[in-house]
Amino acid sequence: MKYIIRLFKFAKPWYGYILISTIALLIASAINLYTPFVIRQIIAMMESGEYINGINTITQLALLLLGLFAIRALCQFLTGYLSHVASWRLVAKIRSQLYNHFQKLSMNYYHDKQTGQLMSRVINDTATFENMIAHAIPDLVINIITLAGVLLILLFINPLLAVLVCVPIPFLALMLFILKKIRKYFRVGQEKIAELNGILQDNFSGIKEIQVFNKQTHEHDRVENKSREYSSALIKALFFSGILNPTVGFITSAGTIIVLVAGPMLAISSGLKISDVVAFLLYLNLFYAPISQLTRIVEDLQMALAGAERVFEILDTEPGIHDKPGAQNAAKLSGQLSFNNVSFGYKDEMIVLDNVSFSVNPGEMIAIVGPTGVGKTTISALITRFYDPDEGQITMDGIDISNMTLLSLRNNLSLVLQDVFLFNGTITENIAYGFEGATTEQVKNAAKAACIHDYIDSLPEGYDTVIGERGVRLSGGQKQRISIARSILRNSPILILDEATSAVDTETELEIRKAISSIAGTRTLIVIAHRLSTVRQADKIIVLDNGRIVEQGNHNDLMKQEGVYAKLCGIQEFV
Repeated sequence: MKYIIRLFKFAKPWYGYILISTIALLIASAINLYTPFVIRQIIAMMESGEYINGINTITQLALLLLGLFAIRALCQFLTGYLSHVASWRLVAKIRSQLYNHFQKLSMNYYHDKQTGQLMSRVINDTATFENMIAHAIPDLVINIITLAGVLLILLFINPLLAVLVCVPIPFLALMLFILKKIRKYFRVGQEKIAELNGILQDNFSGIKEIQVFNKQTHEHDRVENKSREYSSALIKALFFSGILNPTVGFITSAGTIIVLVAGPMLAISSGLKISDVVAFLLYLNLFYAPISQLTRIVEDLQMALAGAERVFEILDTEPGIHDKPGAQNAAKLSGQLSFNNVSFGYKDEMIVLDNVSFSVNPGEMIAIVGPTGVGKTTISALITRFYDPDEGQITMDGIDISNMTLLSLRNNLSLVLQDVFLFNGTITENIAYGFEGATTEQVKNAAKAACIHDYIDSLPEGYDTVIGERGVRLSGGQKQRISIARSILRNSPILILDEATSAVDTETELEIRKAISSIAGTRTLIVIAHRLSTVRQADKIIVLDNGRIVEQGNHNDLMKQEGVYAKLCGIQEFV
């Protein structure tokens, strides 16, 4: 019930739709209950011989039934349509909130998650709520009302026969065990379809690698096995549903046999009228129909509850990185940055940074270099607060960044990553992504500063060129320079370039170095680099080794020391 209550709290904006739908549902249920009573009257007139003389009354009753059926049809439309409006808008709202919550979760949450699995939570799991709100719950309500109403009418017609009809009902309690099994396998099914989505998303993204390494058969087998696991889970759930349905049908059929046997006996012994027996049989169908529909309703509810459990598991996950109470909404800063005795290690791993301290003055260009795996990229992740340090403090303009709001902190930062992500849109849209309301002239100036304008201008559609998913129509160097243009246009006080030249050719590296030179001095630059040719112009070079700063200085000073930096330069020149 806690999941259903939470879902209905989400549906508060559409309570009006639900209320009208519920009223229409109650009216339709009342008409269903009243219809056998009218038929009973007609049969009673036939039984008493008043049928010929009461033709006018019969006609009136028939017209009454026709009117009631018309009203019932209208109520059924209102119930079906309005409940669907409420349910689909609820699904849209939860999808939106779920996605928004995903955006708040810290990077460590995503370490062991597949994109396809997360997409499954947003799309597949939430879709089950529509079935529950628009079908399962209304059907459950109408069936409960019908069951209670029919029972009262049966008791009114003949209390003894009504009690006999209820004899099979306790046996339905045995179905609780089966219901638990059904929910278990529907949850497994939801997990398996999420895993299948994860594999498919990976494979579509890596289709080039699959083909070049001839792994089509291997990947086909993975998809096929996961599809079978999903099907197997659903088949098991449906197996127990299959047991439930005929078992419920058999038990409820026993009630009909009781009426057929006991009705005539009571007619003989106590003068029970034939019209009452017929009415009893008509009401009996209404009485057992809700019980017979239990399987489908339970199936829908169990699937929806399995989805709700997975959705609320996400919504109940607290972001590891969040604004502290009273966090400062920092205005535009000067670009001063300090690391003060900062130590950090990823979860269940050894320390990556050990007591790191350095400072950068506004407008300076600082380079962070060192062998692979010494914590260079971790520094950029800490500055942007994708993670918080285990010890120590990071400040901007003397303010601890953990005391700033995330929004104001990241408004003062721009980041260019080694693995550039561009959106499936135009070049203009990608360059202007971090700057609301950028003009065409501003976009072009940023592209010129990033040394990519001439290439863009040579394209048939220029800045309106659609670059495809992840910028598939561009080379690695072109994507890097568009990413740099995006960060230049944002004009934030601090720009971090994380391995911006590591995966490009020499000519493209020269272009990127020109772009870096063009913006040097206009803002604080933090250049994380493996290729040391990129950082020779830096005001200060920080050399990391085993998570500690082992050397600091400009290029000439570090070469004179003949330490780690000089050794790295020698290796790269030799190569």
